[in-house]
Amino acid sequence: MEWEMCDEIHIDGLEVFAHHGVFAKEKEEGQKFVVNAVLYTDLRKAGNTDRLEDSTHYGEVCLLIHRVLTENTYDLIERAAEECVREILLQFPLIREVELELIKPEAPIPLPFESVSVKIKRGWHRAFIALGSNLGDSKGYIEGAVIALKEDRNVLVEKLSDLLVTKPYGGVEQPDFLNGVLEIKTLYHPEELLVNLNELERAAGRERTIHWGPRTLDLDIIFYDKLIYESENLIIPHVDMQHRDFVLKPMVQLAPNFRHPILQKTMQELLEECNA
Repeated sequence: MEWEMCDEIHIDGLEVFAHHGVFAKEKEEGQKFVVNAVLYTDLRKAGNTDRLEDSTHYGEVCLLIHRVLTENTYDLIERAAEECVREILLQFPLIREVELELIKPEAPIPLPFESVSVKIKRGWHRAFIALGSNLGDSKGYIEGAVIALKEDRNVLVEKLSDLLVTKPYGGVEQPDFLNGVLEIKTLYHPEELLVNLNELERAAGRERTIHWGPRTLDLDIIFYDKLIYESENLIIPHVDMQHRDFVLKPMVQLAPNFRHPILQKTMQELLEECNA
């Protein structure tokens, strides 16, 4: 069982006067908004040390929410809530997840009502991305992708494995590959992450002409938390990764005890079976 941080910091009834709304009058005159937020974190260390630096300063979180809402103008409270949550997660590293409700008590509705609101929950997710290339400047393509991900505000690059020279997989005659694995934290959900990785492949001149054929850059989501997921475009965990030593070797270097959510075996165990 994976350890989950379940402690909470609550911010209730934070009032902010701001200028958000679809109608021009809302943007010009402004109105009151109310924010309720739950910050999910681990308070054990702060509870033992009694030091503020071991916790999250909720006063500074309130000031950040106020700044996001007053220094920007959005049509939708959905967007305003999304930006508040994103900035909290980016600015306060001890916060793992945020649930935020943005209430609009003075919405322009020509009927009696108390308020309207949106509530969202967002957090960091751990993902492993397989990197591969066997055309052109393979090392340059891979390094370029890593740099692009480091510049993405929705991604935190954690660790990069060694890059290995490996034989092609799948029976297509082609040059050897350069392969590795990147560990990241991300605010993207899986499909959003896939879209961004595909865009990096296109920027590197990737052409999908031959299945398992040569490519300038290949970026595959191997794991996303412990998620088991399937859609028309994406399957997680990555299909057949347990038979690919060019994925398992870098995974063992980064996270030897990470357990496959379907096979229930660690990366070290899967590599030993693959080698056997």
